[in-house]
Amino acid sequence: MKEHFRQSMAWLHTWTGLVLGWVLYFMFLTGTAGYFDTEIDRWMQPELPVASHAADTARAAGVVLAYLEDAAPTAKRWIVNVALDRNDPYPRAFWQGAQEADGPPSGNVRLDLATGAPVHARDTGGGQLLYRMHWRLHYLPELAAEWAVGVATMFMLVALVTGIVVHKKIFADFFTFRPAKGPRSWLDAHNAASVISLPFQLMITYSGLIFMMFTYLPLVVAAHYGPGPDGRKAFFDEVFEPPALAAPAGVAAPLAPLGPMIAEAEARWGAGKVRVLDIRHPGDANARVIVGGHISGGPLRAADRLVFDGASGALLAEQPALHSTAKSARDLFLGLHEGLFAGPAVRALYALSGLLGAAMIATGLVLWAVKRRQRAEKAGSAPHFGLRLVERLNIGTVVGLPVAIAAYFWANRLLPVGMAERAAWEAHVLFIAWALTLAHAGLRPTGRAWVEQAWLAAVAFGLLPLVNALTTGRHLAQSLPAGDWVFAGFDLAMLGFGAAFALTALGLARRRAAAPDTPALPAAPQPLGQASSGDRP
Repeated sequence: MKEHFRQSMAWLHTWTGLVLGWVLYFMFLTGTAGYFDTEIDRWMQPELPVASHAADTARAAGVVLAYLEDAAPTAKRWIVNVALDRNDPYPRAFWQGAQEADGPPSGNVRLDLATGAPVHARDTGGGQLLYRMHWRLHYLPELAAEWAVGVATMFMLVALVTGIVVHKKIFADFFTFRPAKGPRSWLDAHNAASVISLPFQLMITYSGLIFMMFTYLPLVVAAHYGPGPDGRKAFFDEVFEPPALAAPAGVAAPLAPLGPMIAEAEARWGAGKVRVLDIRHPGDANARVIVGGHISGGPLRAADRLVFDGASGALLAEQPALHSTAKSARDLFLGLHEGLFAGPAVRALYALSGLLGAAMIATGLVLWAVKRRQRAEKAGSAPHFGLRLVERLNIGTVVGLPVAIAAYFWANRLLPVGMAERAAWEAHVLFIAWALTLAHAGLRPTGRAWVEQAWLAAVAFGLLPLVNALTTGRHLAQSLPAGDWVFAGFDLAMLGFGAAFALTALGLARRRAAAPDTPALPAAPQPLGQASSGDRP
């Protein structure tokens, strides 16, 4: 009975991992890039000065407030971001609900702390776009993307749980690797990548579902607050909005000075602990100033908040980060998922675990194809269309997607700086490049396609530092002596990825040269429309 159960779980593990494996690989790769989204943002806008995190909070708030009073005097909401840390290294001014006669109804502007003027840089999606891709899937409508990601994530969770059941020697698999053994080697690699990063994979998958819980379980909210937008708004206001808010009075009143409010918050939390000031209905008698602190040093995605009367400056309410057990549990999982609390070492572990997750998915996809090709060749039958399709999708995704991400970075440097819809075209270049790698995989023999795309990835990543040097002044010869570790680190990482893909290409080429007729991974005979058993030049 136990063995029958394990066999049934093996079937479920195999097919849940295959059906949406390419979507999951996309989610893992772009999501992993999101752990360095701030660094990627800054590399993709080389016009920005090197960020300095040393600033007086009250002074930074005054600079941002002065800009908002001039740029969006009629806005219903101002947000003064004075964090100046790794996650947001420049003071920012946000506004919403401004009258169109005064300019854009909403805005998000970085400011120069010395001059108070906006800091201009090229339009780009940056690292934030890659981060959003892993749950928005870019071109899909928001609701469709959330449901697609939810289904894929559930498949991932099922694959993880069934994988634990299937592996009787899960800890032995951690120490087992047999090179040059065909499918056995790929199974060992799949097992090792899975076991090493298993706690991370379980956490990231389960917490990803919690992110979208209100989309997937809408009846929980509707049962208590009523259906429709009004019910959802009532729920979100009660759970996520701070206390002591009020509707606008319609009576003009000047905003009280922010300095005493910041001083009150720092007296409670410590100097430099104020992160943001959220000003509701500025210039109204019922204005409110919500002072938010930094997210705590741990993974809890919440912060203390103080609510002040915007007209008088009086403290009206205090909301601690931990004010609801259920919300705190949700904030904990969301904080663990995003990793914003992590320092450089922990963030590197997050990225490594994410890459191991992508490797786990990739090796599983390739293993599925290799085992079925071997079965077909042993039986003397031609590989069926489904197998040939999977083989080509594997090439165009496992290697083609990294090529497409490299093309995204190339587009950032090569597209004209003043080009209309420039950020959108960076993303278009990514998906066009991905489509071309998929087409290449379908038109070439698979053995050659693996090698050719691996070399393409090596060149695409390896030459990025050269492209950066030719198009900007912030290249390795300048960034290393200056201690500009964002630019130096990015260029060095690209050289590392290029070297890794070059070694992979050399290994695959040697394997093909040694045994051109062997159906060993990742080699298969002919383009998608053909089905013979050789892969000869």
